Amino acid sequence: MPYANELDALTSLLKQHPTWGAIKPEYAARMRIQNKFKTGLDIAKYTAKIMREDMANYDQDSSKYTQSLGCWHGFIGQQKMISIKKHFGSTERKYLYLSGWMVAALRSQFGPLPDQSMHEKTAVPDLITELYTFLRQADAWELNHLFRDLEAAQEAGDKQQAQAIQASIDQHQTHVVPIIADIDAGFGNDEATYLLAKKMIEAGACCIQLENQVSDEKQCGHQDGKVTVPHADFLSKINAVRLAFLELGVDDGVIVARTDSLGAGLTKQIAVTNEPGDLGDQYNSFIDGDIIHNADDINNGDVVIKQNGQLVKPKRLASGLFQFKEGSGEDRVVMDCIASLQHGADLLWIETEKPHIGQIAAMVNRIRQQVPNAKLVYNNSPSFNWTLNFRQQVYDAWAAEGKEVSAYDRARLMSADYDDSELSQLADQWMANFQRESAREAGIFHHLITLPTYHTAALSTDNLAKGYFGEQGMLAYVKDVQRKEIREGIATVKHQDMAGSNIGDDHKEFFAGEAALKAGGKDNTMGQFENV
Repeated sequence: MPYANELDALTSLLKQHPTWGAIKPEYAARMRIQNKFKTGLDIAKYTAKIMREDMANYDQDSSKYTQSLGCWHGFIGQQKMISIKKHFGSTERKYLYLSGWMVAALRSQFGPLPDQSMHEKTAVPDLITELYTFLRQADAWELNHLFRDLEAAQEAGDKQQAQAIQASIDQHQTHVVPIIADIDAGFGNDEATYLLAKKMIEAGACCIQLENQVSDEKQCGHQDGKVTVPHADFLSKINAVRLAFLELGVDDGVIVARTDSLGAGLTKQIAVTNEPGDLGDQYNSFIDGDIIHNADDINNGDVVIKQNGQLVKPKRLASGLFQFKEGSGEDRVVMDCIASLQHGADLLWIETEKPHIGQIAAMVNRIRQQVPNAKLVYNNSPSFNWTLNFRQQVYDAWAAEGKEVSAYDRARLMSADYDDSELSQLADQWMANFQRESAREAGIFHHLITLPTYHTAALSTDNLAKGYFGEQGMLAYVKDVQRKEIREGIATVKHQDMAGSNIGDDHKEFFAGEAALKAGGKDNTMGQFENV
């Protein structure tokens, strides 16, 4: 609601309560405007609508793909969105990603853990709540400055300036954006998946990503030993998440169905099948095994299934797991994706072993033969060696064209010796264009990097520690941190303000009037940055 309307409504309300005379309607209206979202469900409903609109726009124009970065702390997510607004003027088509990998590695009370669903499941909704708390605080922080400017313009009698600032307040774009939230394999059975999904939605998640691995054998998508489940098991969890959305009134909540089948060579179960050609039968058709010719081929404890009209003894490992046929990964991925989209999922996630547009497009094109509007969420993973992958892709393309490549050692293309070469420069161009081209050619609606801020935190800390504890001393901080903050307009240079000091001061005045004891006086050292 516009500020003027809020002001009128609260002026009328306060007149009905004579004992509330100390409350100024301007203050109450301001506080309402600065707190746009009252609950996590308000956020989930708001962001689900945004995401659905973005999906529809992408279907019409593939250049309108969306992006996100994984954030492991509310402050990181907040600063990301502040940066986006500063540099691009809008948060449109920019999301946050909540990475299960980073929750495991950075947010578990057990300490750093691998991405194997061993961390506390409540850490996931807790991080969603934290992220949105910081994003809402960014709204309050930005609007607080606008309201201070409005007061100054009004006190100066500058009506034109006051009108312009009030228009900025009324048209303010929130820092609150959709979060794609990783629920791993559901942390248990269907009921466990439903209960956790509810907590995530109540915290604000409009989009939940679910994977088709066994929940108690779950591995990171870039680790070995992945074990998938039959489609019936996975689809029941999709139903559980959908019902959680519907129960909470987020009717257009988004479900991302992730398949790890490309790199998963094992299954824990043989699927239930009722007739030839059903999903269970299709799943079992990929299980590796030996054809049984007579009863003597069956040993004690062997399992026997009917596969393509023949009796087959599936190959079972000492762990009890069954093995899929070599080279069946892509076919299983296509089957997984079609089944998921036909049974309630909205978007797909195909975990691949390298960032190759041709490979991704080949699978998506097969999926689109049955589901024409199939779209992907794609992991631009730090687990890929992007430099080596793209240099090798250029090398292979040149070799196929008959271009001379003898000056390059394909296995050593990561070497800095090649950094200034024609091949490496072209590889960098391919990387820069990867998201645009794969959005057009491979149906990728959303590009994300799962754990970039894990790496940036480590790299920036290493650089500071190397200089500060070395010869540079304090210069390392001043030159590479504070001076850059000032010159690049990073809001955290005024860290007291960023943490809410000015908001708190204004609230003190709202509460206590002239008796308020404020922190932002002449002795606050943040005054040294007043004009930067």
